[in-house]
Amino acid sequence: MTAHTDIVRDGFLARLPPRWQPYFLLARLDRPIGAWLLFLPGLWSLLLARPTLGRALWLIALFAVGSVLMRAAGCIVNDMWDRDLDRLVARTKGRPLAAGTLGLGEAAMFLAVLLAVSLVILLQLPPLAQALGVGSLALVATYPLAKRVTWWPQIMLGFTFGWGAPLGYAAATGRLTLAAGLLYFAAIVWILGYDTIYAHQDREDDALVGVKSTARLFGRATRPFLAVCYTLALIALLAAGRLAGLGVGFFAALALPAALFAWQVIALDIDDPARCLRLFKANRETGLAIALAIALGGGGM
Repeated sequence: MTAHTDIVRDGFLARLPPRWQPYFLLARLDRPIGAWLLFLPGLWSLLLARPTLGRALWLIALFAVGSVLMRAAGCIVNDMWDRDLDRLVARTKGRPLAAGTLGLGEAAMFLAVLLAVSLVILLQLPPLAQALGVGSLALVATYPLAKRVTWWPQIMLGFTFGWGAPLGYAAATGRLTLAAGLLYFAAIVWILGYDTIYAHQDREDDALVGVKSTARLFGRATRPFLAVCYTLALIALLAAGRLAGLGVGFFAALALPAALFAWQVIALDIDDPARCLRLFKANRETGLAIALAIALGGGGM
């Protein structure tokens, strides 16, 4: 496979003062796809919960900002844990901590600022949502260790990035239901699938340094594994919609994300890192299509 990096150094980043650039790279602000993918399960559950219009818009705004902040915080924690491994992987060796353009102390101070602002957002939510938000910190802190001890770090990311599903429902209603749990399961297996695609970018380097992943575990069998993940996600979404009393529009509109899932499975080429990255990024549109289906089914504002 051709060595590549997904760091984006042109565009708005190139116009920033040089001293700021490593912080923006550390927070992955050059690549907003991660914030989108963290935000989408929360958006699904906010739409499923059917709060009033004003409340829904306020919560969506809070979750959008919170997703950017917490994704940035998670990236900093990840890079603090992985800085030595990142130096050995072509895609990640240019990250600020791995490259030495920022030190651990600077990263820690930046992390503290992000968490402080995130706390202000969390305090706007009901008590159950606050408790869930605090609980998510354990997932954020421990996810980077998963690749060292299990072949399934992608499912740990699923638990972490999918946390917005129960959190969003609790924020909108002050409680949790089986429908919210099914939505969380759908998010977990969706993330398990798309992060396996993402991990194929590093498959060869990961093998050299001993990092585990579902990409390495399944290898040439990734396509059927991906099909299973996405099928389970669709089944869980259907069950969540039925339990939540969504209308026929939801079930009809799920045809679009189902088609997008099928396209990812068919188009996958595990030996083409650039294509893997494109397919991974396409999950923003897939997640938005699921949100649209929930809204059309009567789960929107």
